Amino acid sequence: MLQAIGLTSAPRRDLPPRVDDLTFEARPGQVTALLGAPGSGKTTALRLMLELEPGRGVTYFRGRPLHRIPHPGREVGVLLGDVPGHPARTVRGQLRMLCAAAGVPASRADAMLEVVGIAGLRDQRLGSLSLGMDRRVGIAAALLADPCTLLLDEPAAGLSPRERNWLHGLLRGHASLGGAVLFTTDDAKEAARSADRVVSIEAGRLVADQDAADFARTRLRPRVAVRTPHAARLADVLGREARAAQRAVEVVEESGSRLSVYGSTCAEVGEAAFRHGVLVHQLADETGDSGTPVPQARTATAPGATASGATVTAAAGGQEAAVPGARVPARTGGVEGRGGRPGSPRPASPVRRVGGPLRPLRYELRRAFGTATPLLTAAVVVAVSVVTALLLARLGHTPQNRLLAAWPEPFPLPPAALGAGLLGALAFGEEYRYPALAADRGTVPRRLGLLIAKLGVCGALALLLGALAVTADAAALALVFDRGPLRPPAQWIAPAAAWAGLLVGCAWSGVLAAGVFRSALAGLGAVVSVPLLVVPLLRKALDGPSAYPASGLAARLRGLSWAQWPPEADRLVLGALRVMAQPVGAALALSLLVLLCAYGFTGLRGRVRW
Repeated sequence: MLQAIGLTSAPRRDLPPRVDDLTFEARPGQVTALLGAPGSGKTTALRLMLELEPGRGVTYFRGRPLHRIPHPGREVGVLLGDVPGHPARTVRGQLRMLCAAAGVPASRADAMLEVVGIAGLRDQRLGSLSLGMDRRVGIAAALLADPCTLLLDEPAAGLSPRERNWLHGLLRGHASLGGAVLFTTDDAKEAARSADRVVSIEAGRLVADQDAADFARTRLRPRVAVRTPHAARLADVLGREARAAQRAVEVVEESGSRLSVYGSTCAEVGEAAFRHGVLVHQLADETGDSGTPVPQARTATAPGATASGATVTAAAGGQEAAVPGARVPARTGGVEGRGGRPGSPRPASPVRRVGGPLRPLRYELRRAFGTATPLLTAAVVVAVSVVTALLLARLGHTPQNRLLAAWPEPFPLPPAALGAGLLGALAFGEEYRYPALAADRGTVPRRLGLLIAKLGVCGALALLLGALAVTADAAALALVFDRGPLRPPAQWIAPAAAWAGLLVGCAWSGVLAAGVFRSALAGLGAVVSVPLLVVPLLRKALDGPSAYPASGLAARLRGLSWAQWPPEADRLVLGALRVMAQPVGAALALSLLVLLCAYGFTGLRGRVRW
């Protein structure tokens, strides 16, 4: 069972909160619709339930809040937004990546593609899918881990009637197996037709919480839909008979051949057409929009003539009035309520869970290499680095270390460091742009495992990118200048360690900053800000001689350690300390520490609920 209690979004300046003290529940075995006009707070309510939006209140999923569930992706299936993933990723690659995140076998992706009916599109790019196929991919992603609860934001928006019927049947099939389904919509007829219970909200507040049958009876207007080539004649016949019987009947001529009759039944309309010899092509019960009719002056129409616009004939005690009719799509069969047709059932076989510490790592590897972004970034970095190194060698007066790194003195960072920072920033930036892990972002253990995997993968990519750039620079210099600018290095360990530390530090800064600020652009900005802002501040703070030098620190560290390292290792320790003592190294280490603390604070803050 899903229980939302006192959901209240963070207040806005001079405006009320989007969601204000919203309390309702979605029961297992039922489909619940969260109904409201656009801007009424439906999406904000879902984000509050998933702990993606700051605010108050709590949501219990089978008695536990989301941040107390060890594996939220296995408890809650989520569909937020229109695009379920990066447009360049394939359908199968997206689902296999999410299988790794949820801890289920990769074969589950193919099984769910069969369930939603798009097995033939497994190699298509997400960006090339139509809206209906896109929603099917989103539903498949939500059902991957066989969750007990489904939270879907406007799943049927923009779909054709046939696709809507398929979607609602699938949701009802999930509920018939004991699951709880909550979806948002702004269509009252869709809510009455597809849900067992309708929760209506307006301006973020609860308006009504009703059974679907009660909702249809109290909030919607039943009517009879008629299609006939003699619409004007039949409207006049129904008006005259209603006046003679002293009954209140409203007839709305919505087009040249379509009538909507309020206050009557199919039997009465059919009998009146038969008595007067009016041909009828369609006669069905429907549910129209809610609302109170607005009286207008009736436009008289001669028998057999066609009235312009929508003509309404109302008869009540001999009085006639015109009422504007709502032009809504026809739906036959009345309100379905609880007895809807079940959709395609989920696979009956149990879902085998895959545990172990490599699950986040497997997910991150699939995320990183599921698109061409690493290859494109590496190609651009190598090209820019080679051109820059050749220009620096042509101009001369550049140290060999900076020449191989293609790092001019005025530039804040070399191309390889910027590329490493970009890859790190995209590690979290893609997920906040394409909410694939919406249900898993609220838990600290899941975030910690995901963070370690991202740091490891991005650090390895940064080292690989740096080695590739240095190798390409050296090869280009040797090819163009016949090794003129290059000399065998006397000491290569310390420069190599400094180069590796710079690349890994930039990649980690991008990862942490994107995770804190939820934006890839902010992550890249944090990488660039280290040499532009933090380094000058540290230089000012450390300017001047030190009153107490730290000579002999390596020997003292060796004495404090449990395992005695050889004296030759002192050179490595001194090299690392020398790198840390440089302004860029110290600024990068300080920035990483600050970002790591901020990341931990944002994760812990997600656990605090009013």
